[in-house]
Amino acid sequence: MKRLSLVGLVVGALGAGVLLERQVLADGTPDASVSAEARPDFRLMAQAWNLIEKHYVDRGAIQPQRMTHAAINGMVDSLGDTGHSVFLTARMVREASEQLQGHFAGIGAEVHMHHNQVVIVAPLDGSPAQKAGLRAGDIIFKVDGKDIAGQTLAQLVRRIRGPVGTTVILSVRDPGTDRTRRVAVVRAEIHVHSVSWHLVPGTRIADVRISDFSRGTAKSLRRAIAELRASGARAVVLDLRNDPGGLLQQAVDVASQFLRGGNVLLEKNARGHVEPVAVEDGKTALTLPMVVLVNGGTASAAEIVTGAIQDAGRAVVVGEKTFGTGTVLEQFRLSDGSALMLAVREWLTPDGHTIWHKGIQPNAPVKLAADVEPVYPESLAGLSAQRLRASKDAQLLKALSLLRSAQRPPAGAPPKPGTAAAPAWSARVRSGGTGAHAPHRALIAAVLGEPRYIRSRSAVWTPLVLA
Repeated sequence: MKRLSLVGLVVGALGAGVLLERQVLADGTPDASVSAEARPDFRLMAQAWNLIEKHYVDRGAIQPQRMTHAAINGMVDSLGDTGHSVFLTARMVREASEQLQGHFAGIGAEVHMHHNQVVIVAPLDGSPAQKAGLRAGDIIFKVDGKDIAGQTLAQLVRRIRGPVGTTVILSVRDPGTDRTRRVAVVRAEIHVHSVSWHLVPGTRIADVRISDFSRGTAKSLRRAIAELRASGARAVVLDLRNDPGGLLQQAVDVASQFLRGGNVLLEKNARGHVEPVAVEDGKTALTLPMVVLVNGGTASAAEIVTGAIQDAGRAVVVGEKTFGTGTVLEQFRLSDGSALMLAVREWLTPDGHTIWHKGIQPNAPVKLAADVEPVYPESLAGLSAQRLRASKDAQLLKALSLLRSAQRPPAGAPPKPGTAAAPAWSARVRSGGTGAHAPHRALIAAVLGEPRYIRSRSAVWTPLVLA
């Protein structure tokens, strides 16, 4: 199974296959599976292992499994693929399986290691972490008052996780302001509902939120699209803010709900071979005008969907630069139940843009103030149009403004009846433009500063109006 991001407190996916025997280190003789080039290095590790085991004074500190895991961690860290390729303990593998089934116990936050600091990529929607006020970008530096410097991600996970109903105190620093704060989080059983939607008060615009890409996300999205169509929605805000990503196939399936053809992404393997991953046939292919919302917590599978939609010219992307996860991770099980999550392929947008460590730049950059929480669909049910305008969610308000501007009829009177242009103008006003994608083309043109008109086949300048 292909997974695209490290799901901090619950990571990974199920896989198979690498065997590393501790005996190789103990007797110093690499077996035949070790390449000739690597055998001197294996003997060097065995030499160090045996010296520690024979001479180190604190005999109680010599724990073979702990030493083995530390050695594997060091090998993975030496790759420089910080926050992506990673070593998982057996416990983390079990937790990963739970999370991908849509439920797990913990605080519900995506974390990763960046420059030797533990950073929150995103709290999951409705999670204890989100309710306690943890935000994307927060740097964890203490757990229950104890410094975590020098600890691995696995060690941190063990300290943060715990029985349901118990409390963990996290000391975090805001990288933007350098302010620190202590956050108490009550651990809970997390049930992931990855898709939600609601009509924006006072509009026919549907706000659709995808919080992660776990099993069933695409199926839930198809159900949401059917519901919003039945409700009479005429435009869509696709909110991918603070979406840490997940499974590759879910990303392909989700993107295929909005695209009629072309590619969702390009995959480049270790040999440099690039293979396109095409839009799947038979999906919803929703053609309503759309804006996509992203921020620094938009990662992995969420970036794949954003890149596919942006490159296709399907929607305007509003918000802040995305996280920059650009590898497909595959899990290889080790003999003691632990596993390696290794980057085996790099993904590119359909136009060949690199996302790894770079992220996706929005078409319309809009920052959200650090003290402002995004407004998600579950919050819209209790908001009036007036209260929404006062919410200070500048990114959502920008998306709504763009979609509303696309609904306004073009300036100027229609052509005079009886002229050659009149029937075409009237028909296109009724249908929403020239072809299925005309409304969102008009929206994109407006954002990019181009004329809000396209040339029709009859060489008449045709105003575009949202259907």
